[in-house]
Amino acid sequence: MLGKKKATSSYKGNDYKDHSFIASQTEVAGDIRFVGGLHVEGKVIGNILSEEGALHVHGEVVGEIRVPHIVINGFVKGNIYASEHIELAVKAVVHGNVYYRTMEMMMGAQVNGSLLHSDKPAVQLLAHPLDAEGADSAENG
Repeated sequence: MLGKKKATSSYKGNDYKDHSFIASQTEVAGDIRFVGGLHVEGKVIGNILSEEGALHVHGEVVGEIRVPHIVINGFVKGNIYASEHIELAVKAVVHGNVYYRTMEMMMGAQVNGSLLHSDKPAVQLLAHPLDAEGADSAENG
């Protein structure tokens, strides 16, 4: 409506200086944490985690995804947690559950799992083993 301001998040999707790219001939093994945008054209074997930002998957991800804004137009094997919005494009194939706040699903997209709506899906970052070791060292040091 006119005269009303839209609620805005702190994520600035068009600020491309904060975007990272995993090229089509690249394979990454391990968890990825990021702020801003991440474009996956290649393959990621590991979890992708962000408290604010956007993920675009046109390649392949084998692992859990916890990102507020997600566009899938590739293959994902693992659960997806979109605390804000997810778009499942024409070539999306997901083998896992999709937890979402708002969702768009195009004709041709496939989900081999459950679609679970929640007004407040939690984006909980998983503890990394090195983070736990570092915290122990700091406490004992």
